[in-house]
Amino acid sequence: MSTILFNRITLIGIGLIGSSIARDIKALGLAHEVVISTRSEATLKRAEELGLGDRYTVSAAEAVRDADLIIVSVPVGSSGTVAEQIAPNLKPGAILTDVGSTKASVIAQMAPHVPEGVHFIPGHPLAGTEKSGPDAGFAGLFRGRWCIFTPLPETDETALGKLRDFWIALGSRIDEMDPQHHDKVLAIVSHLPHIIAYNIVGTADDLETVTESEVIKYSASGFRDFTRLAASDPTMWRDVCLHNKDAILEMLARFSEDLAYLQRAIRWGEGDKLFELFARTRTIRRSIVQAGQDVDAPDFGRHALDK
Repeated sequence: MSTILFNRITLIGIGLIGSSIARDIKALGLAHEVVISTRSEATLKRAEELGLGDRYTVSAAEAVRDADLIIVSVPVGSSGTVAEQIAPNLKPGAILTDVGSTKASVIAQMAPHVPEGVHFIPGHPLAGTEKSGPDAGFAGLFRGRWCIFTPLPETDETALGKLRDFWIALGSRIDEMDPQHHDKVLAIVSHLPHIIAYNIVGTADDLETVTESEVIKYSASGFRDFTRLAASDPTMWRDVCLHNKDAILEMLARFSEDLAYLQRAIRWGEGDKLFELFARTRTIRRSIVQAGQDVDAPDFGRHALDK
């Protein structure tokens, strides 16, 4: 059991990430009280049925009263609205953080509303699945995964240390980045792969005569892996695209150039170029496994389906 780090923690948003945090707080004993807030009455009721918190309310402003740590886990496009709603009730000394996949936009939306004396420390745990909602979360989601902070220049080191201790207790590795650098890195390692997956699956869906038979029937190949990414929450990814627009467009342009190179190599039968590319990129997968960010199971863990 971990020691209690905060008296009261408020979770605003209780989807995959929020509910996983809630489960870990309970399992590890990191707080005396967990308050959960979400706009949807149905979602809030489900969170209560699952026993994810101690108090529940649809009012974000009410939820943050006397909270020592507030974690905002909503689509990034709603970050500013939430910050504006809760600002009057944030107590001095409280730590306010988020879990958004874009950081420059979240800071621009939230920072103007944060009262003096409240420690705003933007964050981003790099963990998740394609599932969403309070039932999707599970304890241990963040174990061995990175959590990136993008602290502001005036960030209090003591507050930063407390937030760091919290995520370490959840099993995370910690790193810090400049917000713009974070957004560029995530554009290539997360945002672009999801956009490509959405596009590929959308293209298959446009070919209706094929989609209803062969594509679904034979999806044991690479197409199935794209559908997992493309099953992610559409609201979240709409907001990511709109709020990390510049970095994503830059990566899309680079990807388009590289795709044109590959297209030419295939058209002209340049096998040496194809082999060089495939051999070079193959090592990336090995590096990810060696870094502990995935497992090298030959079936990507699908053997579980046999059970």
